[in-house]
Amino acid sequence: MSHTPEQLQIFLDIATEAALDAGAIIQSYWGNLNAIEEKGRPGDLVTAADKASEKAILEVLRRHVPEHGILAEESGKLGDSTSQYLWAIDPLDGTTNFAHQYPPFGVSIGLLIDGIPQVGVVFDPFHNELFRAAKGLGATRNRQPIRVSETVELRNSLLVTGFAYDRRETPDNNYAEFCHLTHLTQGVRRSGSASIDLCYVSCGRLDGYWERGLSPWDLAAGVVILSEAGGKITAYDGSPWKIESGRILATNGKLHERLSQELLQVKPLERWANS
Repeated sequence: MSHTPEQLQIFLDIATEAALDAGAIIQSYWGNLNAIEEKGRPGDLVTAADKASEKAILEVLRRHVPEHGILAEESGKLGDSTSQYLWAIDPLDGTTNFAHQYPPFGVSIGLLIDGIPQVGVVFDPFHNELFRAAKGLGATRNRQPIRVSETVELRNSLLVTGFAYDRRETPDNNYAEFCHLTHLTQGVRRSGSASIDLCYVSCGRLDGYWERGLSPWDLAAGVVILSEAGGKITAYDGSPWKIESGRILATNGKLHERLSQELLQVKPLERWANS
C-alpha cells in the first residue's frame, strides 16, 4: 500500500515531536547519571536516560497513532503486532558514549510500513542536530537539504564502522575488516552510534559505513535518511539489504562496489594465523 506525501509528512512530524521531546530529556541527564546497568552482555548498558527517553517517545506515539505497532529497544514489542505500521525506536543510541559523557549519541525513530523503512528521524541533542527524511520527501539536517559526498576513490574516503556486543565471543567480530580498510582509506572511525553514522554518511561528512550485529531500531531511521540523501544500502555482497539481517553496507553510492569487494575478500581473524 502506497502512501501520499501528505500522509508520510504527518508521520514524519510525529516522529520529530517524539525525538525532540526525548532529546530534551536526555539533555537533562547529561552529567547527572546515578545508575548505569548492564543488560546481560558485557558493555550493553542501560541508564535512567534511556528509560525516560523511551517513555517520552511512547507517550507521543500512543497519543497520535495508538493503533500502530512498536518495537522499542528497552520495552520490546508493544501494541498491535499485526499492524502494517511498526515504529522502531532506539531512545538513546550510543548509551556507552553517553554514560562516559562522550558524544555522539542520539534518539532514533523509524517507521516501517509493510516491513519497509519509510520515515526516519535522528536527533543528536549534544550537537543539536536534527536529521529527518521520509520516502520521496528528501532528507534534511536542521531543516536544510543534505546530500551524500562526491568521493569516488576509496583511498580518498573516510569510513566509519562499529563492533557488536558479542565481539568477545565470535571471530566474526569486524576486527579484520577494520584493519584491512584502515590501510586502504584516509581512515576508519568508530563513533559508537549506528544512527549517527548513517546520518554522517547522509550529509557527506563520511563516505561509507559497514557493521554487523545490529538491531532494527539501530537502522530503521538512518537508512531512510541515507536513501533520501542519495546514498546506497545493501548487504555486504551487494544483494538487497534486509533489516533483520543485522548487517549493513551503506555508502555514497560511488564507493559502494569497491567497498563491497574489499569486505568480501577479508579473511576472518581466526584464519590469519594459518594463512
